[in-house]
Amino acid sequence: MWTVPKPKYRTGLCADGEIAVNVGGVRVVLFGDVLNRYPDSRLAELLNCSTQNHEVISSLCDDFDPGRKEFYFDRDPDTFKCIINVYYFDEIHIKPGICPICFMKEMEFWKIDQDVLDECCKSYLSEKEEELTEIANKVKVILEDLEVDRCITRAQRCQRFLWKLMEKPDSSRPARVITIASFLSVLVSAVVMCMGTIPELQVADAEGKLVEHPILEAIETACMSWFTAEYLLRLASSPNKLHFAFSFMNVVDFMAIVPFYVVLSLTYLSTTSMMELTNVQQAVQALRILRIARIFKLARHSSGLQTLTYALKNSLKELGLLLMYIGIGIFVFSALAYTLEQSHPETLFRSIPHSFWWAIITMTTVGYGDIYPKTTLGKCNAAVSFLCGVIAIALPIHPIINNFVVFYNKQKVLETAAKHEVELMELKSGRDARRKSSD
Repeated sequence: MWTVPKPKYRTGLCADGEIAVNVGGVRVVLFGDVLNRYPDSRLAELLNCSTQNHEVISSLCDDFDPGRKEFYFDRDPDTFKCIINVYYFDEIHIKPGICPICFMKEMEFWKIDQDVLDECCKSYLSEKEEELTEIANKVKVILEDLEVDRCITRAQRCQRFLWKLMEKPDSSRPARVITIASFLSVLVSAVVMCMGTIPELQVADAEGKLVEHPILEAIETACMSWFTAEYLLRLASSPNKLHFAFSFMNVVDFMAIVPFYVVLSLTYLSTTSMMELTNVQQAVQALRILRIARIFKLARHSSGLQTLTYALKNSLKELGLLLMYIGIGIFVFSALAYTLEQSHPETLFRSIPHSFWWAIITMTTVGYGDIYPKTTLGKCNAAVSFLCGVIAIALPIHPIINNFVVFYNKQKVLETAAKHEVELMELKSGRDARRKSSD
């Protein structure tokens, strides 16, 4: 319900205590008592200033008709209709279809504080501000790439060129070739690691133990040499080496390289009798497991995998709920299974912790068959458990997929907006250059 008179969208002269505001062709009659609720606003200042003081009025509005006591503003009328709500409801909502950044500029023009925005609109505004920050960062990166030839010294030009060559696949054809070569090296390295475990492809050493084939070891060494050279070149050309070293994907690259050289060092120490052979072999086997980390290098070359990672990061709440549901179900159904199966002489449920495994593989609909109920009530409990498991897993899937789609589309829009912004800046700089040349 309205607690104060509504604004009037009508023609004609204003009554006492009223002013007429014409915003973008839309005429609104406002009551003075209502406007004085926010005395520091532009409309309240217009109401309280003298009509004879044309200098002050000209600074507050675009034009003024003294006879009709009507103030003219060349502003957006749709935005103004939202802003005048603050005089009646003490809060403002941003209507759909209005740019929140432009809306904030309008609020600043009308001298309305941002604190009157409703909480839902504040969150929407903060989201748009984050998007603008991301666009600005992308524009900055694009401009830095375009300013390679403007570097002061030759060393800086070489460093920037090398950085683009190693980090920007779209900058040139050689950079794209290097990216493809790095991607194939990761795949080859992963295939070699898998093939090295096949007994038919292994050879016997001097002690009769099976080891990797020398050809596979040579391919492995070549791939690691490429990874090492690539990492060192990227580190040398990085503008911020500290940020580069502690970046997550670069830490993954480093962890994929280090085990290879540690194994070489341990092998050398074992041949020089500086360490016991048994300890060296155990350490080598443990470090070989770390070679699986190099498969994560694929994420650096795939925007889809990076988007999936960010989507999962933004879906931690949904994933937490999923784990909580599954955890509660595992505890409840494993306890029921243990209790219901105790009456069977050949029960496979020896304890509740032992029943956790059965509850996990049942609720996830895997069902290895190594442990299963034998009583009628136990089978009913199993049927209910896998139905609950399917429901618990299916519920959070849609929000996670939605987060992935939203984030992926958002990144595409931001990249397009950044490129469009750079094009506008280039057109503006070209127009300014032609204007100066003509002058």
